[in-house]
Amino acid sequence: MVVGVPGAAGASAPVHFGKTRFWHVASEILERVVQTQGEAIHRAASIFADAIDRGGVVHAYGSGHSKAFAMELANRAGGLVPMNRLDIVDLILAGWPAEQVLKPDFELDPEVGPALLGCYRIESNDVIIIASNSGVNPSIVGMALRVKDLNHQLVAVTSLEHTSQVPSLDSSGKKLYELADVVIDNCGPLGDALLELPGSGKACSISSLSGALIGQMLTAETIGILLERAHRPPILISANVPGGREADEKLREQYAGRIR
Repeated sequence: MVVGVPGAAGASAPVHFGKTRFWHVASEILERVVQTQGEAIHRAASIFADAIDRGGVVHAYGSGHSKAFAMELANRAGGLVPMNRLDIVDLILAGWPAEQVLKPDFELDPEVGPALLGCYRIESNDVIIIASNSGVNPSIVGMALRVKDLNHQLVAVTSLEHTSQVPSLDSSGKKLYELADVVIDNCGPLGDALLELPGSGKACSISSLSGALIGQMLTAETIGILLERAHRPPILISANVPGGREADEKLREQYAGRIR
């Protein structure tokens, strides 16, 4: 199967299913994120900067493949120190049976979100960001509901095209984006996959790529706001450069017990 993509002179050239076709479609979505989500990213970054100014921590959560988004923000070289990733493995350490935590339909358990929040020291100045492509599973919605019950600000990263076309699976009937103070659209399609296959079906997902872009834009914008306020942002150095590990440990001391 071939598709046409614009050439240098505006002509259309056939491109077989493969890397070039994927990049053509994926780059359009990434450009859409840049062109349409700037204001939402700035608002979210302002919430993060306010929290950090007050000594707070940003807690990031994603289930399924959205774990990659939380990892993009927390404990990464070049990233902000007061970022903490919420990890379902900590439920096992808290006494949940491993077989329950690791089962395929874990995201359908409404007790997951509130229980996971309870595994961490979350203080009044802290904020939460949750990434979920669909934003409809009980584990995600349950966490969002608990965050709002605790009066924390909540940022959501989701696919508005996807979530608007599917029902909530939570008993509340709510979806993640409906509970958030700021919603960032990852601009992905229904089902996440991009490329039409011959006959039927689609392949090759986009949410991890757009999520990584959003994560790094959030980091950059938060740092920029802090610099404008003459606040030197605490930035992690790679542990794999001389002195990096020691410098990072010193920076983490002020958030002891609050970040992993």
